[in-house]
Amino acid sequence: MSSKPGDELGSEGKWFGDDCERNGIFGSTPPLFDELREDLKSKSREETSDLNEKFHKFEDDGERPPVAMETASTAIDLLYWRNVKQSGAVFGSVLLLLFSLTQFSVVSVGAYLTLAALSASISFRIYKSVLQAVQKTDEGHPFKSYLEVEISLSQDQIGNYADKALLYVNTCMKELRRLFLVQDLIDSLKFAVLMWLLTYVGALFNGLTLLILAVVSMFSMPIVYEKHQAQIDQYVGLIRTQVNSVVGKIQAKIPGAKRKEE
Repeated sequence: MSSKPGDELGSEGKWFGDDCERNGIFGSTPPLFDELREDLKSKSREETSDLNEKFHKFEDDGERPPVAMETASTAIDLLYWRNVKQSGAVFGSVLLLLFSLTQFSVVSVGAYLTLAALSASISFRIYKSVLQAVQKTDEGHPFKSYLEVEISLSQDQIGNYADKALLYVNTCMKELRRLFLVQDLIDSLKFAVLMWLLTYVGALFNGLTLLILAVVSMFSMPIVYEKHQAQIDQYVGLIRTQVNSVVGKIQAKIPGAKRKEE
């Protein structure tokens, strides 16, 4: 998705703008003459096509959902344990990888994983070849279907991902500039407090430990929230009210900390 004016960070700290919606080009005014009607239809189709190409150039052809929507749906299904076996396999694999990295170097873990994958594929290839020789069959390469799968990225996909990455990078740079140059004093103070708290977190945990905790939280908190949403929302609402009250008092006491009225 290419960057649009609505996507830029606003003064209220919004990250992204709303997605553009398709709109018609012409109204429902009836034509007066046949020639005028045909000419109007032709121009309408051309201009609508131009707008669709401009605002939806990365949209799929309608035969399947966009790749981003498919990826988001798959991630949600994994985190909410819609398929217990699939979520368990992903969760266990990621945890095993992270725990391995706590004991061995990245190079060693990568080398061992590569050797394990190669050993499995080579063993299966030899097994199928011997089986075909004994049974005198000609089934071909056991991985033929996977070898024929197209895995290269198209120019449109590369451009799509590059535009999204550029949008995120620009947004982060603008937000960091806003915080470090103290465009809003309260937001900069919040950021400073967060960094101060992270110094204590860094003294207690290393990066891999935080990653392990993050993975466990990602696979546990969504399902817990789904089952106890009412109670959690109630407590979160109380905490948010207290925080807003404290922030309001700080804004009232610090000169220049009060946000400008829009």
